[in-house]
Amino acid sequence: MELLEKTFGQFLEQWADLTPDKDFLVYPDRGLRFSYATFNQRVDNLAKALILLGVKRGDKVGIFANNVPDWLTYFFATAKIGGVLVTVNTNYRSHELAYLVKNSDLHTLCLVNGWRDIDYIQMVYELVPELKESQRGYLKSESFPELRNVIFMGPEKHRGMYNTPELILLGSQTQDDELKSRCAAVSCYDVVNMQYTSGTTGFPKGVMLTHHNILNNGHATASCMNYSADERLCVCVPLFHCFGCVLALCAIITSGATMVMVENFDPLTVLASVQKERCTALYGVPTMFIAELNHPMFPLFDLSSLRTGIMAGAPCPIETMNAVMSKMNMTELIIVYGLTESSPGMTATRVSDPPEIRSTTVGKAYPAVEVLVADPETGEEMPVGQQGELCCKGYNVMKGYYKNEEATAKAIDSRGWLHSGDLGVMDENGYFKVTGRIKDMIIRGGENVYPREIENFLYTHPDIEAVEIVGVASEKYGEEVGAFIKKKAGSSLSEEDVADYCRGKISRFKIPRYIFFVSEFPMTASGKIQKYKLREMALERVKAMR
Repeated sequence: MELLEKTFGQFLEQWADLTPDKDFLVYPDRGLRFSYATFNQRVDNLAKALILLGVKRGDKVGIFANNVPDWLTYFFATAKIGGVLVTVNTNYRSHELAYLVKNSDLHTLCLVNGWRDIDYIQMVYELVPELKESQRGYLKSESFPELRNVIFMGPEKHRGMYNTPELILLGSQTQDDELKSRCAAVSCYDVVNMQYTSGTTGFPKGVMLTHHNILNNGHATASCMNYSADERLCVCVPLFHCFGCVLALCAIITSGATMVMVENFDPLTVLASVQKERCTALYGVPTMFIAELNHPMFPLFDLSSLRTGIMAGAPCPIETMNAVMSKMNMTELIIVYGLTESSPGMTATRVSDPPEIRSTTVGKAYPAVEVLVADPETGEEMPVGQQGELCCKGYNVMKGYYKNEEATAKAIDSRGWLHSGDLGVMDENGYFKVTGRIKDMIIRGGENVYPREIENFLYTHPDIEAVEIVGVASEKYGEEVGAFIKKKAGSSLSEEDVADYCRGKISRFKIPRYIFFVSEFPMTASGKIQKYKLREMALERVKAMR
């Protein structure tokens, strides 16, 4: 595969020039569609407004929103002027948002009203009380000294915040000179996106991804599925994840194809969107496909237009894979494996692989990417069939962790190999299988949950003496979060007390589903806690509860 040397702005302008009237972005449930030319003009107007708001090259612009129509407008506008789009997980609560805003040196925060039961507006007013008293554009926050603007991504007005319509109008009345100058200065090797991911330290780290990283990964993804410009991809996965903003967006923009968006995942909306827009591709984690297949109205929809798609984010049950291929007409469905730090695709199956390969492996190395199984201790390559750490090298390796050279050096070795932390094996034909995790990361329904992060949070509770977080097997989500807690002497702490303490402070998917109180933890002779024994204990206790 020949590597691309273009930026997001250049790709958008290319298609706006070559196929101006073609659909780029469609929201079937809203009857909303943007052609490439119309979308490009909207992006330019917003980009000019962001320049007037003081967003400079390298400044961080955060998006705290579900898949609303202007999510991508802000992404491209930021990219065109050399800014860095920081994606914010829609599940974030105040504790997590505060950390991200401060750690990323966020300059501008763009947000919607909220998501599910989370009120983003109230959360931001509580974190930045100066906002209600500040003149827009002159925000000075004691807690977040770099934060200058808060933008509401809709027409409503909120004190201290700009809103999208007025910024679009402002930009439309501004000359293009500065925008053209800024666009010309952007390099494909500039950081364009930062996504936060946790590690064994428990402190989320900003993964810096360049135009070159993620556009090429999207292009490679498209090649694995034989994409053409006629593709119509139904996107029901979140844009704040690499699944949405790389495997979906970057595959489409490098192909000049069409994105059919679903704002919030709902199986009925997905099925209706596929039928209405004659989608050729569909993405999702296994639980999404299961929900679609099991919906009582599933037989009523015509899914004959579907051909391909991606199932990723969690291990795929063979039965689910076979059902999607046969009942949803997705005979060319592929599996993708990777991590945010690898932009994210590291390995993938191909549409030409037989079904048994696509349901039992994570495929071969991505185009133009090297993948090896390394000895976790020495870094040396392991023989075929022997387990080791999955590592990769190539254009897809992140630029590094933001302001964290130590963590970057641990993740990317001196020879340029990115260490995944996952264990796997490679067979004689070059197909990889993921066999476990070196780290104790929990994958719950496609969301990565890092035990140390939850442990660090729970240690702030005055009645908790010690806590260990483990994954508990779940048929629905793959894994659920389990907490083993040792109470302080004399404490009457209950399971509900712990859950109440978490609500509103950490994301819902991180709140322990199971809470077990213990007087001691299983230990090794050297005093290390045996997490595998805790996982076994959790399974036994869950079984006893049924």
